[in-house]
Amino acid sequence: MDFPVIKGSGYVLVHTPNILKEGGSTQTTTRAKNPEAEYLKNLDDHLRTFTEVVGYAPNQVYIGNILPDKLTEIEKPWYAKENFVEEERFGKLGEIMPEAEFYALIKHVDVFDLVKLSSEFIQEIEPQLAEHPILKEMEIELGTGEESSELESLLENEAEPLYLNNKLIGCVKRAHESDVNLNAHTILENLVAKASAVLAVKNLAFKNDIDLNDVDYLLECSEEACGDINQRGGGNFAKAIAEMAGCENANGSDVRSFCAAPAHAIVNAAALVKAGIYDNVVVAAGGSVAKLGMNGKDHIKKEMPVLEDTLGGFAVLVSKNDGLSPVIRTDIIGRHKVGTGSSPQAVISSLVTDPLDENDLNIKDIDKYSVEMQNPEVTKPAGAGDVPESNYKMIAALGVKRGDLERKELMNFVKAHGMPGFAPTQGHIPSGVPFIGPAAKMMAAGQLKKAMIIGKGSLFLGRMTNQFDGVSFVIEKNSGVEAKTESVSDKEIKNMIAGAMRQMADNLLGETE
Repeated sequence: MDFPVIKGSGYVLVHTPNILKEGGSTQTTTRAKNPEAEYLKNLDDHLRTFTEVVGYAPNQVYIGNILPDKLTEIEKPWYAKENFVEEERFGKLGEIMPEAEFYALIKHVDVFDLVKLSSEFIQEIEPQLAEHPILKEMEIELGTGEESSELESLLENEAEPLYLNNKLIGCVKRAHESDVNLNAHTILENLVAKASAVLAVKNLAFKNDIDLNDVDYLLECSEEACGDINQRGGGNFAKAIAEMAGCENANGSDVRSFCAAPAHAIVNAAALVKAGIYDNVVVAAGGSVAKLGMNGKDHIKKEMPVLEDTLGGFAVLVSKNDGLSPVIRTDIIGRHKVGTGSSPQAVISSLVTDPLDENDLNIKDIDKYSVEMQNPEVTKPAGAGDVPESNYKMIAALGVKRGDLERKELMNFVKAHGMPGFAPTQGHIPSGVPFIGPAAKMMAAGQLKKAMIIGKGSLFLGRMTNQFDGVSFVIEKNSGVEAKTESVSDKEIKNMIAGAMRQMADNLLGETE
C-alpha cells in the first residue's frame, strides 16, 4: 500500500513575558478581580530572561537541538541555571524568538492596520530584522511608527498595550467599537496565533528546503477563533497564514477539536494526499495567549520561575510518498468513538490497542508513543502530575492486562517506549505532534521504526458535550519502495473497448457459421 509521508516539520517558541503579563488568562482574570493582588506584584521577579529560555533543556528539545530521551541525562530541576544546556536560539527544526522581533512580525501579518508601534521601537528593531535568516527575506515594512502620545491616546480608546521591558512600545486597536469578537484583546490573541503559525511555516520551509509555492492546501489547527458578531469562529486562519507565509498556490481551512485538533488535521491531510486531491498539505498552528502563565500562581508559590512564558507553534508538510520520508500508516488509525466512553482505560484502548489489534500488532511493536507531551516541571507544581508518564503507565498496564508484556516489564516499558515531556502547555501544541520532527530524525538514523502519535481533547470545555475526544496514527520508517501506479490512457481504453467489440463480433459470426 502506498502511504503519504511527513516531508518535513518546523517548531517555534516565542518568549513573550510582557504578553504573558498583559494577556494571559490567569493574569487578566486576577487583575479584573483584584488589581493589587500579591501575585501580580510578585510576577516580575519570577519571569525569565531570553537567555534563560534558550538555555532551558526542554525548549532545546522542542526546536530539535537535542532528542527527548537526552532529558533523562540532565539534572533536575531543568530550570536551575546550573542545569542549562549550551545551545543556540536557532535549532535543527526551528527557533526560539525574542519578544521584540515577534512584535515586528505581528505588525507585518496585520493587514487591517490595527497594530501600532512606536517610532523609537521601529528604529531599534529594524537592524535586528535584517540579521534574521527568515525575517530578512520577508521584506517586513513597519512604517515610520507613532509618537508616545498617540499610543497613550489609543489606550484610552480600549486598545491593548504592547510592552517591552515594562516600556510601552505599541498597541493593538480594536477592530469594531461594539463587537466583542473584534475587541482589542481578541484581535491580539488572533494576530499572535497567526504570526506564530506563519513563523512555524517559514521555519518548515527554511529547515527542509521546501518551496512553499508547491503547497496545495493548509490546515490550521490551533485553539483560537476569528470572526465577527454574525459568525463567531467562522475563520479562516489557514488562508490568512498561507497568504503571509507565501503559499501562493494554496487553499486552506481550519480544524478545531481542542487539544486533539493537530492529530485530526494530520489524519485529514494524509487522507487528502492519499486520495490524490492534493499533493502537498501543510498542517500548522500558532500559539495561545490565554495559556501564558496559566499555572503561574503555583509556580510562584513553589519559588520557581513562571515557566509558561513561551508561545508554541508548529508546521508539518504531508506529501506523496517519496521513498525516503517517514510514512503515515493510514491503515493504523485510532478513533475515540461516540460510544467509547471517557474512562482512561476506554480512551487508551480506543486510541492505542484497538488500532494495533486490527493490524495484528501488540504494544511493543510501537517503538515510541507520543502522547500529551507536557513538560512535567510545568504541570507537577500545579498538581496535575507528570502527564506523559501517567499515559505511558496506562498503556503499559493495558499491555499487562492483554498479555503483551509481563507485570515485571511495566516500568521498563514506560522507560523504553515513552519519553520525558518537553512541550509548553499551550493546549493543542503538546498533543502528540512535537515528537514528529525528532521521530523523523531518529528514523533517518536507524534508531526508530514505528511511532504512534496520540492526540486527546476535552470537549466538555465548550459546554456543548461531555464527550472526550481523541485520534491516533502511526508514522513508520520508509521502506524506500514507492508504489507504482499503473495508469491507462484514454486512447488505450478506447482500443481495449474496440478490441473487445471485434472479439464479440468474431464470436457471433463463428456461431452463425
